Amino acid sequence: MRVHLGGDHAAYDLLGELVSFVGELGHEAISHGPFVYDAQDDYPVFVLRAAEAVAAEPDSLGIVLGGSGNGEQIAANKVVGIRAALAYNEELARLAREHNDAQVLSIGARMNTVEEAKAMVAAFLGTPFSHDARHQRRIDMLSAYQRDGRLPPLPEPA
Repeated sequence: MRVHLGGDHAAYDLLGELVSFVGELGHEAISHGPFVYDAQDDYPVFVLRAAEAVAAEPDSLGIVLGGSGNGEQIAANKVVGIRAALAYNEELARLAREHNDAQVLSIGARMNTVEEAKAMVAAFLGTPFSHDARHQRRIDMLSAYQRDGRLPPLPEPA
């Protein structure tokens, strides 16, 4: 599987570690940068490219990185068709795939050790979407809203 990665200066070292780790897991890692350390770089430059690449290649997944992972998740979610999830442990990374069919994982380099980040990446890449009807229904509601602004119907009062 192809895995697109992008981050910023706060995650520069972690990006290098994860590009190598993704390859060790048997996947093709594509780095969208940064390619040099620049303390003034801006995460959207690299994160949007990684998320766009995932959107263009439906069988791929992505990993975006920053200091907290918050801005990176927000940026990736601006790309039409992308569901990006911020995780800070293995269980959340697994649930992002299993329940939400997230295509992009966001990790905060200042919030996690390299080993924790690797565990999250392994869980994310190794977990398939469950295809459970309730999860698919929710994803379909989000997709309809993103596509045409249609709100899901309110439930009938009990």
